[in-house]
Amino acid sequence: MERIIVCVKPVPDPKHWDKVSMDPETQTLKREGIPSIINPLDKHALEAALTLREVHGGEVILLSMAPPFADATLREGLAMGADRAVLLSDRVFAGSDTLATARILAAGCRWIGSFDLVLCGNLTVDGSTAQVCSQLGEFLDLPSVMHVVELSDEGGSKLLATQKIENGLCTLRVPLPAVLSVRKELNKPRYIPFTGILAAESKEIALLSNADLKINEGLVGLHGSPTQMAGLELKKFQRAGERLEGSVDEIVQALVERFYKLGVLS
Repeated sequence: MERIIVCVKPVPDPKHWDKVSMDPETQTLKREGIPSIINPLDKHALEAALTLREVHGGEVILLSMAPPFADATLREGLAMGADRAVLLSDRVFAGSDTLATARILAAGCRWIGSFDLVLCGNLTVDGSTAQVCSQLGEFLDLPSVMHVVELSDEGGSKLLATQKIENGLCTLRVPLPAVLSVRKELNKPRYIPFTGILAAESKEIALLSNADLKINEGLVGLHGSPTQMAGLELKKFQRAGERLEGSVDEIVQALVERFYKLGVLS
């Protein structure tokens, strides 16, 4: 393969979700000051790309739509082994829903040039819509396959992709180029060595604005988003605790009774 594009999204670190808030005017998430990480499933997509490169050669390019400060997060993907990155960033992109985001990513793919494969994580932890892959495939006029849990090379210009479906698995023969989104069952992302971190500092991150992509501004951002966030609620979970007192036999008896009531024992 000559070139594989991996779409990655910087998302708020789940450890700091209690600091996430919503802008009351734009109805978008306020992420400033919150540490970002690469969306976890996107790392599985990157691992798949690196594995294919080890067999076929070529280059792996990260593609992301995010604010300019996301370049620090992209360095992690470069440290894993990606060759270079393209960051799409412009104020007119702010507030883009999945449709507008897919349109922007498609423009980024065209800017990069010819490619054999586009890989995405199946969903992001901050949105969980699982819509971008299929929308991106439509904008690029390419076949798309979601929920991929196994991927193998059939030789030539085809891949065998096994996707998880409601009642089992389905294996498809996918002609290239194509757009695939992967689940965590596909692989285990590799460990990032210290040498990879050092090498990432010298790798290229191209920063593109809409002046480079030339997308109609009415089709991106809030104006180009048919769906918009109506509210934000962060659920907090707390375990219910109960202290059992008495002799050892009494405590064991009380535990067994509770296990029966919960259906753990029958």
